[in-house]
Amino acid sequence: MVNKMAYVPYVTAEYYRDTYKGSILPDDSLEKALRQASRHIDSLTYNRIVGQGFISLSEFQQEVIQDVICQQAEFEYENADEINTILSSYSINGVSAQFGSSWNVFMDKGIAMKRDVYALLCQTGLCCRIAR
Repeated sequence: MVNKMAYVPYVTAEYYRDTYKGSILPDDSLEKALRQASRHIDSLTYNRIVGQGFISLSEFQQEVIQDVICQQAEFEYENADEINTILSSYSINGVSAQFGSSWNVFMDKGIAMKRDVYALLCQTGLCCRIAR
């Protein structure tokens, strides 16, 4: 029997509701959205949070990461149709839409994120491609 530890997101439902004061994510998909956003943050930080341990990070880094996860979870929830589409662009009845590079959306490792939220995440020092 293999004992596998379950992935624990960096934000709990209680944190999202009580500390972040979030209200966009519905209760029935809150845990899943926070877990997915946490995993996406792990990817964008080259799994440095996993490697160092969330508790080992500075208080500032922890706070920024939790705020970014809440914002990312809401962004992914609100834009799920656009993010999950396999189309890069389409046109119907003279109206066209294009996905991918937008002035306010950052895309890396298949993860779409608002640029200002990514800039906030970068303040933790965990997004640099060069290992410290």
